[in-house]
Amino acid sequence: MGSNDTCPVCHTAEIISGKWTLLVIRDLAEGCSRFCELERSLGGISPRTLSLRLRALEAEGIVERKTYPEVPPRVEYSLTGKGRALVPLIDQMRAYGRQWLMNGNAGAGNGASAGEHHTHPVASPPAGARVAAASPPST
Repeated sequence: MGSNDTCPVCHTAEIISGKWTLLVIRDLAEGCSRFCELERSLGGISPRTLSLRLRALEAEGIVERKTYPEVPPRVEYSLTGKGRALVPLIDQMRAYGRQWLMNGNAGAGNGASAGEHHTHPVASPPAGARVAAASPPST
């Protein structure tokens, strides 16, 4: 069993990291939607991708699918309690992006220039540890 299996951060990131997944959750946070409404609001998503994302989120217990016995059948999607619990996380990601990644602030606070992006997080060494000179990070 790897650390990703037991790490709640890794498992959450795995669930929400699929392309379009966060945007589907964001749109469903506004209330229930039909497939065609989601497809319209997520301009550029293919019906197949939307269907796959909705099924995966339903399997994780994040999205609920409700079918109404009408002709033609009506299907609506909504967030479950587990899905609604992700909304504050998305709000925090939006705030982080606005503060640190938009308007030329990409490198603010870490010594990087606005156009420089690091691929690895910068961690402080343990207290009292000797630090060797490091080579510049590759981007």
